[in-house]
Amino acid sequence: MASFWFISAPLYSHTDWGGFLKTAGALQERGHDILWLSEAPLENAIRQSEMPFVAIRKTGWLWPPPPQPDLSEISPQEAVKLRYRRALDTWLSEELVTDAVEALLDLEDEIGAPDAIVSDPFLSASAIAADILDIPLIICGWPAQAPLDEQSLFPVQRDLSSDSQQRIQRLCDRFGIDGRNFSKGAAPSIISEALHVSFFTPAWYQSELPTILPQTQFVGGCAEKPTDSPPQWLLDIPPEKPLGLVTLGTSFTGDLGFYSWAAQAVASAGLIPLVTIGWNPISARQKAELKRALPSGTRLLNWAPYAHVLPRCRIAIHHGGIGTTHSAVVHGLPQIVVPHAADQRIQGRRAAEAKVGLHLTAHDVRQGQLREGVQAIMEADWVRENARRLAREMAALGGPERAAGLVEEALASNSI
Repeated sequence: MASFWFISAPLYSHTDWGGFLKTAGALQERGHDILWLSEAPLENAIRQSEMPFVAIRKTGWLWPPPPQPDLSEISPQEAVKLRYRRALDTWLSEELVTDAVEALLDLEDEIGAPDAIVSDPFLSASAIAADILDIPLIICGWPAQAPLDEQSLFPVQRDLSSDSQQRIQRLCDRFGIDGRNFSKGAAPSIISEALHVSFFTPAWYQSELPTILPQTQFVGGCAEKPTDSPPQWLLDIPPEKPLGLVTLGTSFTGDLGFYSWAAQAVASAGLIPLVTIGWNPISARQKAELKRALPSGTRLLNWAPYAHVLPRCRIAIHHGGIGTTHSAVVHGLPQIVVPHAADQRIQGRRAAEAKVGLHLTAHDVRQGQLREGVQAIMEADWVRENARRLAREMAALGGPERAAGLVEEALASNSI
């Protein structure tokens, strides 16, 4: 049996990607030695999954992000540049990444190296540590893609591309490695030569397929069957009453206006709005204002068990987090994606291209298009059928169990 370090940023959403934590569980059930590494805030969540956990001082991921500056004081061009730079700093801060690599090397001195590192797609420290230890790096949750053509980038992207290349080179020089786990060319990213696992289907990436490299394997996923009883608040809703989910996931939960507009749109279609606002604290005044803005009958919660809730939903309106998007897809649920940050715009575009929902902007929401979008989806049988067909295709690919087998195969291939 082999030993694996699973490494994630200290956000629960980064244990998902459609099946990251479940893949670790599947490998553990096969008898492998699994150790999950992240920062201390994630410990309770991982231990509840009966996964051995070690807290390291840093993972190299910048969280929480620094306060958003006042964009009204700078030009639109500078605002765009600042947004891209903040995104780059999130995964490629040289100081944070250096500290994280050293934390991983300290752990290796203490307990020995694993046979492979299985990583969150955006942890530069994982890529560097695997290179130093000369062990395979395996990426869960994101496809391996060919480098972008520099001519296809906007000027601000070209500037930051050069910056990211220089940062990676300085990190590689510092640790005496060649950077094999970073892609070359414009807009470099973390890349595994061995295996990238995507928890979707090839069709989900239809406009990107020409750029996806052959080490990418698509394993889909399926809806989980509940292993516990439904919560009482859900049992109190008559089973013939359909629900509409409204959520911003677990990280980007501060847009209280979004919850109100989306819940109003759901209620206008005859559904009971289920609004989940995460665990990030909001003031009592803000919560009271939100409750007043929600339509009568709305259920306002911090969290909802998707395995119980989504089979009763007719639509999901959300931010485009990859875990939330994946949950809607495997349940065959039409969705409206309103991106708020990071890769969420990509998920919105993919959902629209797959014809399982709509991709709206914040401006669209302010213009009242959520209500029109919900109404259109509720009246479109073909959208529901597309969503159900995609769910069947996802289930047929094997999910985390197949991912676990692919990880085993990748390690065996790299051990020859």
